[in-house]
Amino acid sequence: MATLGTLLHTRLHGRFVGKDNDGRAYYESRRPTRKTGGGERYERWVIYRKGEDASAVPPEWWGWLHYMEDQPIPMEARKPWQLPYQPNMTGTAGAYRPPGSAYKGGQRPPATGDYDAWTPES
Repeated sequence: MATLGTLLHTRLHGRFVGKDNDGRAYYESRRPTRKTGGGERYERWVIYRKGEDASAVPPEWWGWLHYMEDQPIPMEARKPWQLPYQPNMTGTAGAYRPPGSAYKGGQRPPATGDYDAWTPES
């Protein structure tokens, strides 16, 4: 969720570029904010939904936001290995708990006998 200052800055200086499928809005400054070696550069930013962090930006917008792409990648151009966003569940009840962890009862499966410990030669 944007602060009042961000919303005011967006209203006065921003140009709406688009929205992603989850409702985050992306903006670019109306005028160049600085000159780079290759020309002018426009500031880019995103207005997140309430409670989100920066890792929520989908791949099709991430490249645009970090000046790697001139336009966001269309959804049709997504690769099959680009999975939908999943929030980091660390510290919550939905976090990954490996077998044998204290959160899963602390009982590890017995060793299978397929492991030989290394010992240095004397």
